[in-house]
This record gives sequence, C-alpha cells and structure tokens, in this order.
Amino acid sequence: MRVLSTLACSAAMGLLCLTTGCGGAEEQALLPEQVKDFDRLFGENCSGCHGPDGRNGAGPQLNDPLYQALANKEQLQNVISKGRPGTPMLPFAKSAGGTLTDKQIEILADEMQKRWSKPDQFAGVAIPPYTAATAGDVQHGALVFRIQCLACHGVEGRGGPIAGAITDPSYLALASDQLLRTTVIIGRPSHGMPDFRRSGKPIAPQDISDVVAWLVSHRAQPASLSAAAPAKGGTAQQ
Repeated sequence: MRVLSTLACSAAMGLLCLTTGCGGAEEQALLPEQVKDFDRLFGENCSGCHGPDGRNGAGPQLNDPLYQALANKEQLQNVISKGRPGTPMLPFAKSAGGTLTDKQIEILADEMQKRWSKPDQFAGVAIPPYTAATAGDVQHGALVFRIQCLACHGVEGRGGPIAGAITDPSYLALASDQLLRTTVIIGRPSHGMPDFRRSGKPIAPQDISDVVAWLVSHRAQPASLSAAAPAKGGTAQQ
C-alpha cells in the first residue's frame, strides 16, 4: 500500500509540474483580441511593412518625429482602422474586416505618438497640413517639380542619378494621394530624401498640393474613367 501511495503521489506531482511549470511563472494564454502589449501588436501587424522598429520597411517610416508631428493620434487611428483603399495598406479594424479591436488600434496610435514624437523639435515650425483642403494645380505642380525634385528624380520624374522614378505607373498604382503628400512633407530620411524644409527653404503648402496633383496626373486611369477625367487640376487629398 505504501508503494501504491508513493506512486500516486509521484503521479500527482508530475501532473502538477505539467500544469504549473514546476514552480515557474504560469504563462497565461491570451486570445488575439486580448493582446494589449504595443511591441507585440506592432510586431505582428505593422513591422512587416514598416520595419521592426518603425524604420527601414517598404512602407512609410512611422518612427519619425516629423511624421508623428504631421499625423495626430486620430489620423493614425483612422489609417490603421480603414487602411488605404487601392494600396497594400489594408484595414485592420474588425468593423472593416480586419483583426484588431478599437482598443488595440488606440494602443498602437497612442504608443507611436508617445514613443516616437518629439514635439520640442518643431516648436515654431509651420508644418503643412496633413491633408489638403483644395485640389492642386497640375500645371504649376510641373514647375514645382522642376525646381524642387528634378535634380534627384530626373526629367519628368522618370528617375535620375540619385533617386528612382516616381511617375512610373506601377509605383503610382500602389501609392495613394496621401502617401505622395506625406512623402513630400516628411521626406524619406533612410534614403537621403530631405523633408519639406529643404535646407532652410521650405516648400509652401500650396506648392506641395500642386506637385502632388502633378504626380497623380501620371497615374494610369481606367479606360471607363479616362473620358471623364478633368483636363486641369488635381484631386483633393484623401
């Protein structure tokens, strides 16, 4: 009987070890919607396009104080929730067919602002608005491009000695109007592209809208829409 009792005790201890980790901290399994840790949320949902630390990804650089100064928390939440239609940026909100709760999206936006914004760097800096209220002028945008962008991106934006083509239809098919605008404003620091301040000679907000309209005018239009496309002017930013 003593042997059986000993065996039963050993079995019970073994079962206890399996369920508790033999004295270690018990790891709590979480359902996807229960995850509230920013690093895990960003790593599983954002790092594939924006880089593991918000830098050096194929998508826009989020770990950039100027970007965080340009886009406020509400705008970040809106983009994460709804995505960018027609681009690789898909909606992440459950209400839009994604996998994240509103609370998880709020955590992502809030922590990006807390970790990566440096408002003191932009005291007294007139940052252009995130979106444009009116359409840009395509013809004037061509002039702005020649002055501000041609040296790097080449004639008609077809690529130059320093930077690649930005009027290529394949690129423009994947780049939303807002992405083009954001890039003109914040630049691409990891690729050596300066932001709108351009060594002390800022690009005016209207010039930004105009050059974006000029870029958008190179985007291939569906055959069914080309006849109705306006001959002049660009589209307001979305």
